[in-house]
Amino acid sequence: MRIALIGQAAFGADVLKGLIKQGQQVVGVFCPPDRGSKLDPLKDAALAAGLPVYQPPRMKDPQVYDQMAALNPDLAVLAFVTDIVPGKVLAVPKLGSICYHPSILPKYRGASAINWAVINGERETGLTIFWVDEGIDTGDILLQKKVEIGPNETTGELYFNKLYALGVEACLEAVALVAQGQAPRIPQDHSLATYDPPCDEKVAALNWNQPGRQVFNFIRGCDPQPGATTTFKGEQVKLYNASFLMDDHAAQPGEILEVTDQGIKVAVSGAALLITRFRTKDLGKVKAPEFIQAKQPRAGDRFGAPAVMRCC
Repeated sequence: MRIALIGQAAFGADVLKGLIKQGQQVVGVFCPPDRGSKLDPLKDAALAAGLPVYQPPRMKDPQVYDQMAALNPDLAVLAFVTDIVPGKVLAVPKLGSICYHPSILPKYRGASAINWAVINGERETGLTIFWVDEGIDTGDILLQKKVEIGPNETTGELYFNKLYALGVEACLEAVALVAQGQAPRIPQDHSLATYDPPCDEKVAALNWNQPGRQVFNFIRGCDPQPGATTTFKGEQVKLYNASFLMDDHAAQPGEILEVTDQGIKVAVSGAALLITRFRTKDLGKVKAPEFIQAKQPRAGDRFGAPAVMRCC
C-alpha cells in the first residue's frame, strides 16, 4: 500500500520506521521546515530510508496538493501534525487519510487534549485513530485505546510513559487494518463533543483561589508546557513537579508554609502543595535549592501576591 506520511518529531519518525518494518511502501514524507541546523527526527529518518521529503512553509501552500498528487498515495497517515492540512490535500489518497489524536474522541478535540484531560482531573483518557474530514477532530473513528491517568501524573509523564508508544502502535495497527480492508468507520457522537483552546501562555495563569485539588491538577496539566504561571515578589514564576499534601492550616492560598531543601510547601484551599521545580526569566528552569538561594523565599511570603518592599 502506497503511503504518504505527514508528521514531525520523534513520534513521526517512529511511525515511519514502523511502517517500513511492516512492509508498507512509504512514497513520501511531509514535515515542517528546518529550524536551525538540527534536522527534525522525521526528516532524518526519511532521508536515511531514501525517501523524498517535502517541507512546505504551510500545508495549505498550493504546491502541497501537487506534491501529494504526484505521489499517488493510497493512504495518508497524519502522525503528530500541528498545521492545518486542507481537505483538498487529504482527499488525494484513494483510501482517504487517517490521523492520530491523544484523546477518546469526541471528548477533548483540539490541540491540547492531554493537558486539558489532566487539568480537569480525568482518571482516564486514551487515543483515537480517525478518518480525517473537514472538521477539527470530527472524522469517523477507526480505533481507540484507553489508559488510566495516575493521580499525580503530569501531562509530560502521561504522554511519554503511556500515550507515545501506544500511539505509534495504534498508527501501525490502523494502517494494517486499512491494508486488509477491515478498517471500520464509526461516526462520532457529536452531541458528546468537547473542545478546548490550545493550552498556551494565554491560559497558563494559575488561580490560587480555586479548590486545592484543582490548583494541583492545573500545575501538573501545564507540566512541562506551558508551565503554570504565577508571580513571586512581582516576578513571573512557573511551577513544576508539584506534590499534593493533606495539611490542616489557616494560611491564605499561595502562602508559603515552609521552605526546605526538598522544595517549597505552599498553602492551597484545604491542603498544601510541595513545589520542587521553578522557572524564572533569569534562572531558567531550576530545582528548588537554586530557586531558594536566588530568590530567598520565606514562610509567610505569598505566590501570586503583589511585590512588597522589605527594609530588613
